[in-house]
Amino acid sequence: MKPETVIGWHRKGFRLYWRWKSRGASRGRPAVAPEIRKLIRMMSQANPLWGAPRIHGELLKLGFEVSQPAVSKYMVRTGKGPSQGWRTFLDNHLEELVSIDFFTVPTVTFKVLFVFIVLSHERRRVVHFNVTRFPTAKWTALQIVQAFPWDTAPRYLLRDRDGTYGHDFVQRVCSMGIKEVRIAPRSPWQNPYAERFIGTLRRDCLDHMIVRSENHLRRVVRDYLGYYHTCRTHLSLDKDTRRSRDPLSPLRSAR
Repeated sequence: MKPETVIGWHRKGFRLYWRWKSRGASRGRPAVAPEIRKLIRMMSQANPLWGAPRIHGELLKLGFEVSQPAVSKYMVRTGKGPSQGWRTFLDNHLEELVSIDFFTVPTVTFKVLFVFIVLSHERRRVVHFNVTRFPTAKWTALQIVQAFPWDTAPRYLLRDRDGTYGHDFVQRVCSMGIKEVRIAPRSPWQNPYAERFIGTLRRDCLDHMIVRSENHLRRVVRDYLGYYHTCRTHLSLDKDTRRSRDPLSPLRSAR
């Protein structure tokens, strides 16, 4: 053998000896808890515009003692800048959109009543409704004014091509600074929120009773809207109500 081989054995034995003497001792910085690492990844994925300093500041506010380099180490890296999807883009404009629509309800004497609804796309809340036997363009224009007094008018109004929305209605909407968006002929799916609400109202309420008069129908719809906005939970709102309410304290499990 060569002298270098003996020297190499000696060095290898020296490393193994000190590795054995140092066994069990903690080395380096203390590891970041798995829960904090998971939280850092969640925060970086949910907020792609946040950097390590911003996430580090949020963690300090939550009471977690962790260094900024550690936050930078466990952040989720993306190959390119964040880009919003179509759903996010539409959600950003929901508060500027409203839908309107009519639906009919027969009375006990076989008269036909027309119910007019104004639905805000933000949390899909009904901001106004009314009932009439003879819908006209002038009457419908008055409902829009009552739904959005003063400077509360939305930017866009989605509707179908019903002949009820005549010249008086168009002029009033234009004077309020609202831009009309008309759906294609015979395409109710292009006004989905209003159609969905009308179907829900029928299934939950109107299909189970006979209406006597305009006042009766107006009272029934008003009572249902109170339930619809404050009590009925909705899957599209993460099982929350239209008017968000605080959850109750959980009950103790029965033994």
